[in-house]
Amino acid sequence: RRYPTVEIRAETFNGSTHVPVPSDSAFLKALLFELRLIDDHIFVEHRDTCSRINHSSVYSVRTEGGDLWPVLAFQKSGLIYACLPLVEETLEPRPPLLTVSGLSQGLALLLGIVDYISPSRKNEAEMSAKIGQLRNLLIQACPLGTPLNTNIRSLNSSFDDIQETPADENQPAWRSNTYKGKPQVNVCITEKVKCMQYDKRDIVDVWQVYGAVNCKCDIEGAAPNVTLSLNLPTNGPPLQDIVVHHCVTSVDPAMLMSSSAEPLDDSVYNGPYKFPFIPPSDSFNLCYYTSQVPVPPILGCYQLIEEGSQLKITVNLKLHESIKNSFEYCEARIPFFNRGPIAQLEYKVSYGQLDLSREKSLLVWVIGQKFPKSLEVSLTGTVSFGTAGKEHPTDYVCTGNTAYVKLYFRIPDFTLTGCYVDQHSVQIFAPGKPKITASRELISSDYYIWNSKAPAPTTYKTLFD
Repeated sequence: RRYPTVEIRAETFNGSTHVPVPSDSAFLKALLFELRLIDDHIFVEHRDTCSRINHSSVYSVRTEGGDLWPVLAFQKSGLIYACLPLVEETLEPRPPLLTVSGLSQGLALLLGIVDYISPSRKNEAEMSAKIGQLRNLLIQACPLGTPLNTNIRSLNSSFDDIQETPADENQPAWRSNTYKGKPQVNVCITEKVKCMQYDKRDIVDVWQVYGAVNCKCDIEGAAPNVTLSLNLPTNGPPLQDIVVHHCVTSVDPAMLMSSSAEPLDDSVYNGPYKFPFIPPSDSFNLCYYTSQVPVPPILGCYQLIEEGSQLKITVNLKLHESIKNSFEYCEARIPFFNRGPIAQLEYKVSYGQLDLSREKSLLVWVIGQKFPKSLEVSLTGTVSFGTAGKEHPTDYVCTGNTAYVKLYFRIPDFTLTGCYVDQHSVQIFAPGKPKITASRELISSDYYIWNSKAPAPTTYKTLFD
């Protein structure tokens, strides 16, 4: 969907430096190239250089007419969602992302499309039908290029019954319907921890926490006001890189000033983090944040060495004593790339059980729901392989003895930062006594422990700082 009036405005802001939007096919090809979905085996300096590390889903897409920026793009369930927001100022020099209001509007619209399409992703015919209806829906949701309603599911795909503008002039566009019933507020804090551990003196381990606060507010009224506060324990690491939903009506500027790109000091704002807002009708993410926690939840060491025709592996894991020892699941996956199927396996585990995948190229160490009292577990074993075939996994990075263990876990009712919602602090300016439910969880995301006996890919610490 293109908006010529928006493109004209962009040209007005940038004059001779304006980069025109190419044809749909040319833009798609350039975007796929930037996302490394085509020609990913070729090193291209402007795309793959280590000096260019993306901190977000905002890209600069190179076209024949120049670099298009900011292109907002991400992948989910096999589909690519992308838009090019308008920057209402000159692009030279590029303004900070937090000052570009079109990015949050574009993200809200894309997430609305995801929410509309996602339930049908397992039914190809239904998904194709929904994608075919998107053009009509976007005419209602974003008629002239400015999103008026990002709740795509609430719209009607037929022009015969286009919803009228809310009769109440105070009702914001993102509240598409009025709830009737007992007021309820559900809040869930989800933190994801990324980690790269090497167990080497010359390489620093890096980790980072990413948080999202999801809300579902069933409250009567055209524009009910809700105030929610996030709290941290004493001496808890402050929240940084905070991005709020567009329904937030005001925010303390000090909350938005803390950036993970800068070192922590005593002047950094550390809460409470108060968010007054008029909630959308459906579930939404009130805010996102990062944090610099002092230690990763699970420390690990992985050693893989060749002994004749066999590989000898050793994995040691230790749960940090500050972490809640109660998992929904916890497992370590040990893949073997560029080799044949596992023909012989001898092992010993101090805790849990070890399974071999059906393809015989992956070991799955199921630790379970708790670590032992010592908080330490270990695995040792020897592995030999058969002849490699086309069906066995290959990898450009994991060649030779370069290898990793990847951890998967979820800890309910726990966050690494200690961030929580005090149910008694939630204020709702609407009739009736509300039912408030608050939960939190910690989930692993790209949690790698690399073989300390071989070279391993490293990342700049600034990627996680």
